[in-house]
Amino acid sequence: MPWWYDDIGLLTAHIVLKEMLALDCDLKQKRHQFMAFLIGHDLEKEVPDKNCELAYTRRKLASCRNHELRDRDDTKYTTEPWVASTPMPNDLKHLLNRKLPVTLHYMNQISFSIHVDFSATPDVLLQFFRRVNAQEKHEISDSLVLKVTGREEFLSEDYPLKDFHWVRQCLKDNQGLHLSVIPTSQLVKETVHFEDLPLVDAFSGPFRSHEELSLEGKDLEDIFMISLWDCNRKFRVKLLGIDIPTFPSKPSRLVYVEAAIIYGNSVISSVSSPPKLFTEEVLWNEWLGFDLLLKDLPRGAKLGFTVTACSNDTYSGTDDSKVSSATSASKTVDLHKGKAKVLYFVNLLLIDYRSVLSQGYFTLHMWSHHDQEDDVITCQADKLSCATNPDKSNSMAISFFLDHYSFPVVLPTSLSATKYSGTPNTSVSQSKSAPASVSNSDSYKTAQDEGTEPQTSLSAPQNVCPNKACLSKLRQNSGYCDTNLPQFLRTVNWTNSKVVEDVHCLVANWDLTELDVTAALELLSMDFADEIVRKLAVQRLESLSNDDVLKYLLQLVQTLKVEPYHDSFLARYLIQRALRSKRVGHFFFWYVRGEVTSCPYFRQRMAVILEAYLLGCGRAMLDGFVQQVQAVDALQEAAVMIKKAYPDKRDVPSSASLKLQEFLQDNPLPNEFLLPLDPRIKVGQILLDKCKVMASKKKPLWLEFSPMPSPTSTTPVGIIFKQGDDLRQDMLVIQTLAVMDSIWQEQSLHLNLVPYGCISTGHNVGMIEIVRDAATIAAVQRSHGGTNGFFRNDALFEWLKSKCSLQEIHFKTVERFVKSCAGYCVATYVLGIGDRHNDNIMITDQGNLFHIDFGHILGNRKHFLGVSRERVPFVLTPDFLYVMGRVKGGNSLYFQRFRNVCSEAYLALRAHSRLLVTLFSLMLLSGMPELSAVEDVYYLREALQESKSEAEAKEHFLHQIDKCEQLGWTVQANWWIHRMANR
Repeated sequence: MPWWYDDIGLLTAHIVLKEMLALDCDLKQKRHQFMAFLIGHDLEKEVPDKNCELAYTRRKLASCRNHELRDRDDTKYTTEPWVASTPMPNDLKHLLNRKLPVTLHYMNQISFSIHVDFSATPDVLLQFFRRVNAQEKHEISDSLVLKVTGREEFLSEDYPLKDFHWVRQCLKDNQGLHLSVIPTSQLVKETVHFEDLPLVDAFSGPFRSHEELSLEGKDLEDIFMISLWDCNRKFRVKLLGIDIPTFPSKPSRLVYVEAAIIYGNSVISSVSSPPKLFTEEVLWNEWLGFDLLLKDLPRGAKLGFTVTACSNDTYSGTDDSKVSSATSASKTVDLHKGKAKVLYFVNLLLIDYRSVLSQGYFTLHMWSHHDQEDDVITCQADKLSCATNPDKSNSMAISFFLDHYSFPVVLPTSLSATKYSGTPNTSVSQSKSAPASVSNSDSYKTAQDEGTEPQTSLSAPQNVCPNKACLSKLRQNSGYCDTNLPQFLRTVNWTNSKVVEDVHCLVANWDLTELDVTAALELLSMDFADEIVRKLAVQRLESLSNDDVLKYLLQLVQTLKVEPYHDSFLARYLIQRALRSKRVGHFFFWYVRGEVTSCPYFRQRMAVILEAYLLGCGRAMLDGFVQQVQAVDALQEAAVMIKKAYPDKRDVPSSASLKLQEFLQDNPLPNEFLLPLDPRIKVGQILLDKCKVMASKKKPLWLEFSPMPSPTSTTPVGIIFKQGDDLRQDMLVIQTLAVMDSIWQEQSLHLNLVPYGCISTGHNVGMIEIVRDAATIAAVQRSHGGTNGFFRNDALFEWLKSKCSLQEIHFKTVERFVKSCAGYCVATYVLGIGDRHNDNIMITDQGNLFHIDFGHILGNRKHFLGVSRERVPFVLTPDFLYVMGRVKGGNSLYFQRFRNVCSEAYLALRAHSRLLVTLFSLMLLSGMPELSAVEDVYYLREALQESKSEAEAKEHFLHQIDKCEQLGWTVQANWWIHRMANR
């Protein structure tokens, strides 16, 4: 229950008594089944009692959900526009001097065309419509909105037409703008069924100050809780034993248990048991002591257990039955030399979601510690996850005992109640306490301890108090500016409560306008577990536009794994932003659902967060999600069937496509559904005769659907459905390309990237958008000489020329090729994208070059007999140079333009290197094979030449261009070999 002090100092709670509404059991069961289907997991099986964290989180998130829904305008929610925040591309600016042709359609009654300025707003178009309608004398009493004909996209609010995404697309495609006029009464209804739950306010945790909980001066009958800050004894755990139902077929001879206190991704203190023979049941029954006081335990600290196998020589010279605890605690096991191997792990939150210290007996079911190459393991799951293995009948169980006290031991929210001015929405740990002098020499770690350059600004603050003068002094000690704040906070000793009070005071009074978005994202990484620090980061993200939220949504969903509890400031923020915007909500649904289905360590957390969103997203959104999930499930079943029927790795006979078409005919998809990869596109019936199985190892499905009725296009909508491939890496690369493109566009550098749609819809399942009017470089080369076309330098040039009948159009095509080639050369080099061959580089009829299939990133290259097949930093072959007029090293204006654009694009990314590194660092939590360790991110720092001057960095990249030009023939040879091997 939320408590706070009122104006006269009384401790107050707001209690509302409501009659519980009876709910039909069948209806309740149907609702549960419906939600379990959408979420991909049945949460009802995991609610042991009303006081568990899951039940508490449901109530907590219901409060923030209802608060968001009270303020939501249903019409604005339904008709949210897609607008661009970047300047108009240079190659389209000259068109702004003309008038934009717009055709307005109203049901089957009115249709007319007008020409308007690009600065006009949607309201201007509606005024035109009302004038025409007045002449036609059709009665329209409702308010009206504009919808793009044939798309789930609206033009609304007070934006000029030139800022809408679809208007810019129409300009690019040289087509008119067709809009449907829709009465608001005909919009889909986003009705919400409010759950009748006992609500918990957004206040974080029970209100208890140390002053209220202190034992000093109290009689026994007055004590009902104990303050953790009064516990001056050291923490300890009594290890009882381990028990495994099914003994491994090849067990290790010896095992020992390491117990560690973990905060975030850091081990604060650890101790090991003596080794024992590994049998079905291993007993220790002894205390393991830690060098850490109970009162210094931070909120979110975990007690982690790992069962580790060790060889005989690891503990040479000791008798298994006579090794003492003291000896074992000081013993170091050499994990890096293969002498020890972690077998199982599990974690327990020492301070639970109610801020109560864990006590008594526990038996936890452990996870098997998979090898790194296993695609199930999530980076740092052994330190971040507090879930236990649901497969209790087959998993290792560990039993232990924590000191038991006569009363609950509670972590206070502040030192003094009289100094606290909280309300139900105030932070739990924001201290308003008296000055606290920091004198402990271990309060702040030095920069040298962190392996970084020492900075004089990181000295320990002294005599901190919450007045402006002292806060200003502390800010100076913290690094003067927001960019240094993460580095300063890394030096804090979070087990020193006095220092933490001071830091909380600093953070609570930080000016959000001075905090950079990149620094805020960094504060959400694994390095920062403190909830007040993370709250500051979330507060900074509040001001982001929906476009910017979508830029970082993939990473923000991953950082939910860092939070120690299901309920967090970040979880509430993401739910509220998803409920505020249908397009944010659409991608939030698929990103979170993907984690539910593929990541068992955080399944319950992701499921309860997704449930909180679904209960407020609205009826129309729910119906849309049901159709999408049904379609994905049916397509996945089809893909699995094809793989079983045709197990050969490469060979795909023509009968495979016929079998696919028969299956899809017998197992129909929904009549219409939104594409998970783009909620603006709704598809109709599947076109069976155009569907086929592609010739590839994983047998992807080429699928085409009829488009929704539109006067501008009758082209089918195409997707490639993949089962067996981890598309999260492709999603990350495409998202990063979009971020790079926004960085370039902000500097009026428009490089014609093609960040096509791609989404992972589950564990190794997903879909990719088919880019129309495009061909692979391999297909272009085959069309000009067959296999010999791979060595024809003019093949690509001749192909482009055949697409352009007029010389003026050809010049524009070459210009587009030069810019897009430069953009992808820079992007693929910075991201270290490997396995580049002529089947995963494509070009459109308009000359737009783009890359697909990002299975190898961050410098991971394919090897043959231990030798890298790729000798160049990026693809710049002789046929690419020929298009630019660079023949046999001769001078070329286009080639010089290419070099200049590359330099400008590379230096622009360098200026945002911290953002790119941060985005990849946050994705470490996904556990992707090629992004599973901090060392993987080092590639980005090296590629961006962070340690060099701008002039040196520019020279470095120009040298890479020269290297590609010199070794271009090796790429052609590799492409020929690739073709021969895959014939």
